[in-house]
Amino acid sequence: MRIILLQDVQCLGKKFEIKEVAKGYARNFLLPKNLARLATPQAIAQVEKQRKIRIQKEKEEIKKAKEIANKLKDLVLKIKTKTTKEGKLFGSVSAQDIADALKNKGVEISLDKIKIKEPIKKIGKYSVFINLTSEIKEKINIDVSK
Repeated sequence: MRIILLQDVQCLGKKFEIKEVAKGYARNFLLPKNLARLATPQAIAQVEKQRKIRIQKEKEEIKKAKEIANKLKDLVLKIKTKTTKEGKLFGSVSAQDIADALKNKGVEISLDKIKIKEPIKKIGKYSVFINLTSEIKEKINIDVSK
């Protein structure tokens, strides 16, 4: 049975792709949950228009992401915070703190794109990854001090 995916479905495909699936899978899972619809000629024509729009938007997003990546390339963020005498932080440096520091540098990034490997709880230098798109990732250095 030919269907058009209305959302990304793990292990099957991405939104607006036309796939051939088993009838039972389509009738019992994909169609009732509005994850797909039947691939009629009218629906295929409509999806082609939507796919072209989506491709154009993705190109624009990639262009913006590359511009942001160029700004982040050699950036070192300096974050000052309260610490104990031993150099431990009261709390930790969060993605929100990093986003605020980036905003002060003129770069706005949403919190879900900031990936911190381990909690930053001491003074020192750390690396944090910014996932701008699924393909474009940039590493920034953070210097945490008193």
